[in-house]
Amino acid sequence: MELAAMLARTAFATTFDVAPIVAVLFVFQIAVLRRRVPNLRRIMRGFVYVLLGLTLFLVGLEEALFPIGETMVRQLTAGALAAPDAAGVRWDDYLTVYAFAAAIGFAATVAEPSLIAVALKAEDVSGGAIGAQGLRVAVAVGVATGVALGCLRIVTGTPLPWYIVAAYAVVIMQTFRASRTIIPLAYDSGGVTTSSVTVPVLAALGLGLAASVPGRSPLIDGFGLIAFASVFPIITVLGYSTAVSAIARVRSAKTGR
Repeated sequence: MELAAMLARTAFATTFDVAPIVAVLFVFQIAVLRRRVPNLRRIMRGFVYVLLGLTLFLVGLEEALFPIGETMVRQLTAGALAAPDAAGVRWDDYLTVYAFAAAIGFAATVAEPSLIAVALKAEDVSGGAIGAQGLRVAVAVGVATGVALGCLRIVTGTPLPWYIVAAYAVVIMQTFRASRTIIPLAYDSGGVTTSSVTVPVLAALGLGLAASVPGRSPLIDGFGLIAFASVFPIITVLGYSTAVSAIARVRSAKTGR
C-alpha cells in the first residue's frame, strides 16, 4: 500500500514536471509553425512511456540506489570508525572507500546512456578518427579519478573550491595545447557523464560518506562529487587526445624513416 502511494505521488509529480515541455512543443508546433502535429497518437503514447519510465526510475532511486549506496559506505567506513584516531579523522583509514568510489564511478559512467550516444555520434562524425570505446574509457577514468578525489575531500574536510579551481586551471592549460577538433567534445564529455545513471549513484555515495565520517555534514560536505565528475573527464579526454596525437606523430616519424 505504501509503495502504491509512493508510485501515485511520484507519477503526479512527474506529470507536473513534464507538462511544460509538452505544452511548449505543442504550442510551437501549432501556433508558430502552424502545422498539425504529425503522428499524434504515437507521440502521446511515447509521452506515456516517458512518464511511466521516469516514475519507476525515481521510485527505484528512493527504494534501492540511495539506500544501498549509504549502506555500502557505512560498511566500508565501519573499520575506520571502530578505532578512531585520537587526533581525529585520518584520510588513509578510508582507502577502501576511495577504491570503491573509483570503481563505482567508472562502472556507472561506462553504462551511462548519454555518454554512449555521444561517443557513437562522435565516432560516426569523425569517420572513425575518434573511437567510441576509447572515448568512453577516457571519460570513465576521469570520473573515477574525480570521484575518488572527491571522497578524499569529504574525509579530510578541505574546501571544495580548492579542488575545482585547480582542476579547471589544468583544463585551461590543456585547452591551449589540445587540438581544436577535440576541445568541444571534451567539454561536452564533462556534461554527459552527469546524467540518469551517474548522478543518483554519486549523490548517494557522497551523502552516505558525509553522514558516516565524524565531524562532516551531509549538507555541507555530502554534495560536490558531481562537480568532480564533471571536470575530470575533460582533463582525461584532452589528455587522451594529446597522447593519441603524440603516438601518431611518433609512428609517422618512424614510417618516414
